[in-house]
Amino acid sequence: MSELHTIALFGGTFDPVHFGHLRMALELREALGVDEMRILPSRQPRHRESPGVSAEHRRQMLALALAGCGELQLDERELQRPGPTYTVDTLEELRGELGEEVSISFCMGLDSLLTLPSWHRWERLLELAHLVVVARPGWRLPGEGKVAELLERRGGEVEQLHRETRGRLVVREQTLLPISATGIRQLIAAGRSPRYLLPDAVLQYIENKQLYRTATQSGP
Repeated sequence: MSELHTIALFGGTFDPVHFGHLRMALELREALGVDEMRILPSRQPRHRESPGVSAEHRRQMLALALAGCGELQLDERELQRPGPTYTVDTLEELRGELGEEVSISFCMGLDSLLTLPSWHRWERLLELAHLVVVARPGWRLPGEGKVAELLERRGGEVEQLHRETRGRLVVREQTLLPISATGIRQLIAAGRSPRYLLPDAVLQYIENKQLYRTATQSGP
């Protein structure tokens, strides 16, 4: 069977986007060998508190961070959709746009995989796309429960992302830069500099707009 056009989605709140996000997305694109790696900012994630700044601020910061980076593309669809963000709705919309002959992979962390049965219409996800799980070195997968059963039935390898359009759960080990958006927000709120943790253009935007001057507790 010939290889398919492959698209991966790398989601998050990006509040703010930092080098940990960008480096992980770039390394993952290369490891998976996909044709497109789309950065997918969430408007209002269902399983965490709302982001500390508006969708428009986060979009602007991502656009600045990705300027000149042809390997990563910004996909704004979730920012444009009102209300809570549900991954299944995004994948249904994307599958409707791209058709049935494109391989779509949705990337998530191991912590997200462990909560997958609580996601909205979670069993539908693998009917629409592959799931790629990024795990830190030393990770351990559950040995029982719904996630373990899913891994047993749907576990796959990277090569299958290029031959099948959906339906596989692939786990990739990857060392992550120890940078967190929460830490960056706390530095700014304390009047300290987050320079060298995020792109200079993003830091300049934060300073110009006076963002994160008070501590928030939204996502990484």
